[in-house]
Amino acid sequence: MKSKAAKPFAQYIYKKQEKEARNAVALQEKLRNYLVTTAKDTAYGKDHHFQDIRSYEDFKQAVPVKDYEGIRPYIEQIKQGKKDVLWPGQPIYFAETSGTTSGIKYIPITKESISNHINGARNALLSYVATSGNTAFTDGKLIFLSGSPILHDTNGIPTGRLSGISNHHVPKYLTKNQVPTYNTNCIDDWESKLDAIVAETLTQDLRLISGIPPWMQMYFDRIQAKTGKHIKEVFPNLSVIVYGGVNFDPYKKKLFDSIGEPIDAVELYPASEGFLAFQDQHVNNGLLLNTNSGIFFEFIPMEDVFNNNPTRLSLRDVKLNTNYALVINSNAGLWGYLIGDTIKFVSLNPYRIIVSGRIKHYISAFGEHVIGEEVEWALTQTAEELNTKITEFTVAPMVMQNEGKSYHEWFIEFESEPENMKKFAAVLDNRLRSKNTYYDDLIAGNILSTLRVTPIRKDGFIDYMKSIGKLGGQNKLPRLSNDRKIADKMQYYTIK
Repeated sequence: MKSKAAKPFAQYIYKKQEKEARNAVALQEKLRNYLVTTAKDTAYGKDHHFQDIRSYEDFKQAVPVKDYEGIRPYIEQIKQGKKDVLWPGQPIYFAETSGTTSGIKYIPITKESISNHINGARNALLSYVATSGNTAFTDGKLIFLSGSPILHDTNGIPTGRLSGISNHHVPKYLTKNQVPTYNTNCIDDWESKLDAIVAETLTQDLRLISGIPPWMQMYFDRIQAKTGKHIKEVFPNLSVIVYGGVNFDPYKKKLFDSIGEPIDAVELYPASEGFLAFQDQHVNNGLLLNTNSGIFFEFIPMEDVFNNNPTRLSLRDVKLNTNYALVINSNAGLWGYLIGDTIKFVSLNPYRIIVSGRIKHYISAFGEHVIGEEVEWALTQTAEELNTKITEFTVAPMVMQNEGKSYHEWFIEFESEPENMKKFAAVLDNRLRSKNTYYDDLIAGNILSTLRVTPIRKDGFIDYMKSIGKLGGQNKLPRLSNDRKIADKMQYYTIK
C-alpha cells in the first residue's frame, strides 16, 4: 500500500520542488523580507534596527556576520526564560551540538523552523522515488542510526541532539517501518547500542539505512562478524543508503564491498542550524539548495571570510566552482550566522552545491591553503588507482624546528594496506600537488618535504573517538587540522 501511494505523492512534491527551484532568487528575496518583518519586534530586531531595513544592502549593514559566539548573549537570554529574543516567542527545542571553541552550543528550533528539518529529509526521499522509480523500500524496514531521543529540560525548553529530536517527528505512516525501537535508541553507550541494534535487526527485512558513513560501516562490520556474510546476503532487499555529515567518497568502496554490490545512495546536507540541501536527482552531481524552507542564504568568498567587513553575496550573484563560506538567516532566529562550512556551486540552474570543507578544518601552516575537498579527492583517487581500501584518516602539519624539512603527516587506517607504502605516499602526494598549486609550489621549491603516511592500527580511530567521548551519533572526526592536537593523540594508535 505504501509503495503504491509513494509514487504519485513523490511526483507531486518533485514537480513542486522543480517549480520553486526555477524561482529560487525571487523566493529568497521574498523570504528575507518575511524574516525581517516577522522578527522586527524581537530583542535582536530592535538592537539591529530591522524596522529600517528596505533592501539587501540595508540588511547587510544592519546584520553582522557572526559565529555562535556572536549570538551567544541572545541564546543565554532565551535559556534564562526570556521570550521574543531572536524570534517571536520561545523555541520549541534546543538542538545541542558541540563546537571546537564554544563547547556545547544550543541551537534554537522554533515551531516555524521544525518543518525545515522534517520536510527536507522527506523531500529528499520523495525526490529519489520520483527520479529512480524505486518505491519497494517503503514496504520494508528502515533503519536510522541516530542519537538518543531522550531530551532534557533547559528552563522549559526540551533539549537534545538534532537526530534525537527528529525521532519525535517521524511521520506516523513510517513508525511501523522504523528500526531500532525507541528503547534501543535510548541506549547512551554507542557500542552497547550497536550490539542491540544488530540483535534487533538481524532477522528484519531491512531495505534502507540512514546515518553517517563511518557509523554505518561499524554496523555492517558487526553484522558481518556475526554472520560471516555480505550485507546483501543478510538483507537481500536492501536498496538505499541515505547519508550526510561527511564526504561519502572515502567510505564508498569499503561500504559497497561490505554490502557485496553497489546500491543507490542519497546524500543529505543536514545541520542543527537547518536542513540546507539534498540530492534531488537519482544520478545527478550536487545537492539542491533548500531555498524555500525558512532559510535566507548568503555566501562569502573564502578569501574574504576572516575580514572584518567581508563581501556578502545573495543567491543572485554567486558563481560556479568558487569556494564560499555559507551564512544563514532563518526562522529559527539565526542571523548572519556563519555555519562553518564551505560550499561550491556545481549548477546555477537549478542552484546545486557540493560541500567542500570546513572553515576551520584546513592546513595552511606553510601557506598551502589545503582544504578538505582536496585531501578527500587525492586519497580517493590514490586508493582507487592502487586498489586500496581506506577505513578512516586525518591530516596534520609536522613543523620541523631544527633538522629536516617540514611536511604533512597523514594518519590512515587501512582496511587493506597497499603493497608498497612508499609508492602509495608518492602517488598521494602527486595527486594533492595536482589539486593545489600552493602545495605544489612548496614541494617544487624544496620548502616542504613530500607527505608521510603513518598507518593506524585496526579500530584506532574508533578507540580515539571513544577516548574523547565522541563515539557514535552524529560525531565526526576532523579530516584536517592546522595544529597537532589530534595528531599527537593519534601516536598512541599507530601500528607499532
